[in-house]
Amino acid sequence: QAQVLESGGGLVQAGGSLKLSCEVSGRIFTLYTMGWYRQAPGKQRELVAGVSSVGDTNYVDFVQGRFTISRDNGKKTVYLQMDSLKLEDTGVYYCNALRGPGATWKWGQGTQVTVSS
Repeated sequence: QAQVLESGGGLVQAGGSLKLSCEVSGRIFTLYTMGWYRQAPGKQRELVAGVSSVGDTNYVDFVQGRFTISRDNGKKTVYLQMDSLKLEDTGVYYCNALRGPGATWKWGQGTQVTVSS
């Protein structure tokens, strides 16, 4: 079974930056397109960015130009660099397999991001 461990969240002022990390274990990492998801308070979890095994990326409109997703296949880790953070970016951030054998995996604990004014 695949396991994910998200980290890097915290409290940051609007306009600031954070970098999230997601370590994956238990699977052949390079078989998977990976995604970062966000669950804002009172809302459903939603996909914000994805990265293929060869580094092709895509983003939802509301993070385009502010967030950067990347991966290190040797470290089996996915990153989300978040810049120009807005109040509405507050939420719990999760990573998971977006495409690949057996995707989507069991969800991890996520990492809390809180943006203050």
